[in-house]
Amino acid sequence: MQDFLTLAKDRYSVRRLSDKIIPQEMLEKILEAGRCAPTAHNNQPVKIWLIQSAEALEKVRSTADFPFLKAAPAVFAIGSEPAAAWVRPYDGKNFADIDAAIVATQMMLQIHDLGLGTTWVGHFDADKLKALFPEMIPFNMIALFPVGYPADEARPSRLHEDRKPEEETVRRL
Repeated sequence: MQDFLTLAKDRYSVRRLSDKIIPQEMLEKILEAGRCAPTAHNNQPVKIWLIQSAEALEKVRSTADFPFLKAAPAVFAIGSEPAAAWVRPYDGKNFADIDAAIVATQMMLQIHDLGLGTTWVGHFDADKLKALFPEMIPFNMIALFPVGYPADEARPSRLHEDRKPEEETVRRL
């Protein structure tokens, strides 16, 4: 692994994927990166689905119309289960979606570290996804990650390096 800040800055939303098959060992590393992510009170209210079969890929592709989703040889779906999550006692804040976002982020960084590409897809029909995969019904479906090798023409968005100035996003107290 490269140093973390380099990894974090280099990772970008890959919207052009090759259909080249991903070795199973790489997919297992991605799953493990999600499984070892920290969660509030270690409740682990998160489920990860690895979608690889032709039938399951067709189903998930029908929930969002993106070329990179159609090209990906594998898709990860990440969901949170609010009933299993830690709830902050002071204000009742449920951490399920936060925990799922931590899991998803670790997976996304592992994907990049392996030389693969993905983009966080939040624009999908979650109700349709649950109808097609009933095992997802009790979960808040927060992300789909189409995963593959970046296509030769894959490039970061022109906005990739744009950041607000530090004084707008950081307060030192």
